[in-house]
Amino acid sequence: MSGSRPKRRLGQHFLFDPRILARIADATLAGPADTVLEIGPGPGGLTAALLARAGRVVAIEKDPDVLSELKRRAPGAIVLEADALDTDWHAAAGVPPERLIVAGNIPYNITSPLIDKALEAPLPSRVVFLVQKEVAERIASGPGSPEYGALSVGVQAVASVERLFTVPAGAFAPPPKVDSAVIRLAPLAEPLVQEARRPDFRRFVVGVFGLRRKQLQRVLRELTGRGAAESARILEGLGIAPSARPETLAPRQFAALHERLAD
Repeated sequence: MSGSRPKRRLGQHFLFDPRILARIADATLAGPADTVLEIGPGPGGLTAALLARAGRVVAIEKDPDVLSELKRRAPGAIVLEADALDTDWHAAAGVPPERLIVAGNIPYNITSPLIDKALEAPLPSRVVFLVQKEVAERIASGPGSPEYGALSVGVQAVASVERLFTVPAGAFAPPPKVDSAVIRLAPLAEPLVQEARRPDFRRFVVGVFGLRRKQLQRVLRELTGRGAAESARILEGLGIAPSARPETLAPRQFAALHERLAD
């Protein structure tokens, strides 16, 4: 057990079970040629497990109170005292994206911003994050499921998603109120949305799901100001029924619809 006290304001929940830490490190598929950039290493339990697998580990930690223990437990890691959201990850890692893996037991309160940052171009070869179980289910869910939404589409438009295994709340100190899960993301060979259009695509998808109870013909009318007939023609031209609901569209259909509207 660590002597460092987790801070609620930083969303810290430290994981110490060596078997779970080993499973997370294994999920990165890291080898001697890889560099792992770890986000929020805390006292270094996962860092040590990553060092046993990867050629290099660069750890970005915001909390100065855990640095001494982090360096003691993982003396081979390169430790940067910084805010991960304000750091250039690729510059910190110092390797080409195809040799970079991003990993971490990330704070619940900044999960979405960290996932967004991990999926900025150029994408690393893999991303392995421990997140809230509910968030993992949302990211991995498909069309028609209750969890499917803007987060699902935004991530799946640029990366494949694997929900690997659940980590019970009791494995953490202090225990969070919910269970967690490990997800692995890998960049698509051909992203569904061009990098320059991704911010606008995210806004579009969020807007569509904000009207998820309505039919898509009505959604387009409200979001774009187009008339009913034009909205219907656009949807039918893409093979989408005007009466369909947003949660029935696959990420590829969202991308095609956004491209059609942009053009």
